[in-house]
Amino acid sequence: MTMSFDTLGFHERAVRTESHESVEGMRDLLVETLEEAGADPVVDEAGNTLATRTGEGYEAGDVAKTSSDEGDHLVLNTHIDTVPPHVPFAEREGGEVVEGRGACDAKGPLAALVDAFLSAGVRGGNRLTLAITPDEETVQTGAAHLAGTLDADGFVVGEPTGLDVCNAARGQYEGTVTVTGIAAHAAAPESGANAVRAMAPILQAMETYDERGAQSASDGASGDSREPRARGPDEHESLGRPTLTPTVIDGGEVSNQVPEECVLTFDRRPVPPETPEEFESGLAAHLSEWVPSGMDLDVSLSPRETPFLAAFATDPDDPLVEALAAASGGEVRPFGAATEASYFAEHAPTVVFGPGDLADDEGAVAHSEREYVRREEVQAAARAVRDAVDGLL
Repeated sequence: MTMSFDTLGFHERAVRTESHESVEGMRDLLVETLEEAGADPVVDEAGNTLATRTGEGYEAGDVAKTSSDEGDHLVLNTHIDTVPPHVPFAEREGGEVVEGRGACDAKGPLAALVDAFLSAGVRGGNRLTLAITPDEETVQTGAAHLAGTLDADGFVVGEPTGLDVCNAARGQYEGTVTVTGIAAHAAAPESGANAVRAMAPILQAMETYDERGAQSASDGASGDSREPRARGPDEHESLGRPTLTPTVIDGGEVSNQVPEECVLTFDRRPVPPETPEEFESGLAAHLSEWVPSGMDLDVSLSPRETPFLAAFATDPDDPLVEALAAASGGEVRPFGAATEASYFAEHAPTVVFGPGDLADDEGAVAHSEREYVRREEVQAAARAVRDAVDGLL
């Protein structure tokens, strides 16, 4: 099944449609577009827009269900929400470049995936599903729901990768370190336990948390500088080492009182195989050695409606990675940000792919006021996904 789809026309309409506060207008545009093409999209209880097709045509009803004897099932996924504020649609370089909120994150990838969904070849009982989520930029409830209900053999997640095929990404979670001491008059500081002062060694200890395994590997490495340094247990072969970054610190009530409590907020970017639970307990054990006597320490990950975005890595030799890399001509590399692909990678091989870039030589692109994408990249991404699906399904 093939059809003519105005990829760039849809992309322009999408960028012109505000979706930073509500996705209703963008979802209506997507559903209308799919219906006009003959598909039978549904919006599920989590707000995801889904459509599916086989070699026999479009399917109606519950697109989430498939069984192993029905052939291979590939899912094309991205999101329709954008970060605030809205940036109006504009063109430059004679129309070769589209600017505006969502131009590359992720309405460029969306246009490419819709094109591939409508035009790629699907044989026999193989299945191709388009699954578009509503809240990737916030709490990811749509993707979390899909990960628990959508049975698939592979996922292509649309994000701006510059047409490279990203088979891995760090995760992202947040949390707090709370030190509790004893309040006292600042004129007699020795009568209390200063929680703000106690945070100083905690900050230093956080910087050494990921050096534990790396140091042991360094100690065992050859002294010959021509040989690569052995990786430590916390270092991933393509993603490198995780990061742990203090981001906010809050403590004290008034200037003449020894502060009883100090709270540090942190950002964690893990690499496989770390899990949030392992990190939380490991950091607590590490920092507990640095808490002054008479003070209490609490390390807690922030509450979430959905699971944290864990790190993932798909084998670069997986057929999905190889097919898309061959079709796009892009490099196989890690993605530069955490993504909903994390949820899907727990169940099947997953890659991140799309037109546009997170950043260029001038600075940030996605999420910035200068967000843009080249129209030829949107078309190239559509061709690459279409060709990869043709080969796989």
